[in-house]
Amino acid sequence: MSETNSTCCTALDISEMDVIAAMKKIQGYIDISPGDFREVFQVAYAHALQRIKDSLTAQDIMTQPVHCIRLDMDLIQAATFLADKGFSGAPVIDAAGKIVGVLSEKDFLAKMGLGQPTSFMQIVAHCLNNRGCMATSLRNHSVEEIITAPAITAGPEMTMGAISALFIDKRINRLPIVDPEGRPVGIVTRTDLVQSYCLTRSRLAP
Repeated sequence: MSETNSTCCTALDISEMDVIAAMKKIQGYIDISPGDFREVFQVAYAHALQRIKDSLTAQDIMTQPVHCIRLDMDLIQAATFLADKGFSGAPVIDAAGKIVGVLSEKDFLAKMGLGQPTSFMQIVAHCLNNRGCMATSLRNHSVEEIITAPAITAGPEMTMGAISALFIDKRINRLPIVDPEGRPVGIVTRTDLVQSYCLTRSRLAP
């Protein structure tokens, strides 16, 4: 997804002045009050917005290529990979290239014995108040030991509306998009969703 100005995601607020100005531009007599006109417009706008959301699929909004972590990596390699990419998590693939789980910051924190939610400063405070760093407990462990599995995935045909509902229902931050064999073809993140909503609203801009 390309970057989109976040201001396009501001909710549309139609004032009575806007409605009157719009009514004056329409030729002929309109037997409807400004309040009714605004209500009809808002319902029509919401309908159009939902229609466009349902027309966009994972294939339209997903990020490619997918940067994956191998199941046989140790946690040092995996943490370095995520840090270098600037990711908070990534799909995990097996030797056949199929997604078997997801590795994210919360998996590392859980292995370190930290509950949720945990901030960076809580980790710093713990390390300063105790001997040694909590992250040392991650040494000599593999990705396979701590991943969240099975991974929640979707096909390229899933609509943007369905993806949004899945994010809320499952409380996830990323959704690997897979082919029929379970191999990654893309990924939809919360950032992709936000940018897609912006794009959807921009299509309805006057």
